[in-house]
Amino acid sequence: MEPGFAERQGAERPSLRGVVDGVRFARSRPELMGTYLVDINAMFFGMPLALFPAFANRLGGPGVLGLLYAAPSIGAVVASLTSGWAGRVRRHGRAIVYAAAAWGGFIALAGFAREAWLAVLLIALAGAADMVSGLFRSTIWNTTIPDHLRGRLAGIEMISYTSGPLLGQMESGVMAALVGVRASFVSGGILCVIGCGACALALPALWTYEAPGRSPKVPAESGV
Repeated sequence: MEPGFAERQGAERPSLRGVVDGVRFARSRPELMGTYLVDINAMFFGMPLALFPAFANRLGGPGVLGLLYAAPSIGAVVASLTSGWAGRVRRHGRAIVYAAAAWGGFIALAGFAREAWLAVLLIALAGAADMVSGLFRSTIWNTTIPDHLRGRLAGIEMISYTSGPLLGQMESGVMAALVGVRASFVSGGILCVIGCGACALALPALWTYEAPGRSPKVPAESGV
């Protein structure tokens, strides 16, 4: 039988053991595990996309709905284009926690908005905060995950991306049914902020994580 692409490239075939190895490695690095938990927390409590139609109906109708859906991406693009400052940040762990908490904070404030432009602006700012969090999460992943484990850890990341937003929409829908649309925005955002604080307290390695330092320059010896 002709070998598959993975065998020809010397890579391991996908397997349950590979996933287990990836989870085991993530658990051995609390700062890495923290990046996943903070992200899942933000998506679960602060992802009210399912409520946008009902929210937009109170702010002006279908035109507002389109802006609400586009707002996170607009904010993310602006944050990406203006991210040059990120290279000067050393405390990557704190940046992730602060940015994820900012996402929740802006979502909570959007729940109070009575004008369409303000709601769109706040949700765009939430999208910008999410992009900042994602930027520093990616940096930590690139500097802490060995090359031979990147595929396995990417599987965990994919599970987070695919399940987190869907669970978040379920959470926001259930809360809206219990306490109302605006209250769901507010409560979800607040719980996101609280969850970020809990992750920082439970995983101090994430909170104190700093970018690897550059090797100091060795001055040239005189008289050589």
